[in-house]
Amino acid sequence: MPPVASASRSNAARRTRATRATLTLSSKNYSSWSLRGWLLARFARLEFDEVMVSPDDVDARKELLLLAPSIRVPCLSHDGARVWNTLAIAQYLNEIKPNAGLMPPDRIARAHCRSVSGEMNSGFANLRSALPMNLKAHYPGFKIWAGAQPDIDRICEIWTECLATYGGPFLFGAQRGMADAMYAPVVTRFLTYGVKLDKPCMRYCQTIMAMPEMQEWVAAAQREPDEIEELDMEF
Repeated sequence: MPPVASASRSNAARRTRATRATLTLSSKNYSSWSLRGWLLARFARLEFDEVMVSPDDVDARKELLLLAPSIRVPCLSHDGARVWNTLAIAQYLNEIKPNAGLMPPDRIARAHCRSVSGEMNSGFANLRSALPMNLKAHYPGFKIWAGAQPDIDRICEIWTECLATYGGPFLFGAQRGMADAMYAPVVTRFLTYGVKLDKPCMRYCQTIMAMPEMQEWVAAAQREPDEIEELDMEF
């Protein structure tokens, strides 16, 4: 009888591994989209395996260089569903993990959260191209391209309004959530390029970077051997 029980446990473990969620990611150093999806899954407390796509992959490279017509990394596979847009991933995770706090419980705050997250998901093209994500780099005194400054100003306006309205330390109050995952890569960009921020926005950046998940991601990015020359800017 004990061997049968052991076999049953082994089969159950294999089934669990077979149905475990997977999250496809590209570079941890350069991919802001991958960071967003990964944080969303971690915030939702979803157990998942990482599937890394090499930066040498043609499609991944196009996405990292902002040349892809649509961003398909990260991609979450879970229980038969396949979701590849970060906003869609956030909405999906909120459905399957409603108690994780990805979105505020209040209807009006939830609408606000959707709006600022959607703005990040589809906007700020000048910021993306002028200040590419690069966690290994630091460019103090970097001269901000004039076209990117309105994007920076708008993001700071969003942060300031959210922090004042909901009390911080995260954008929608005491608990980190969907909006924080969406804006976390912007935090890294501001720090990489030495963007000058007022005290509330700088405190928010410090709050995001102090999260254990961010520290884990940054450490992994530092260990990443792959380099993409087009994204390694020299000044």
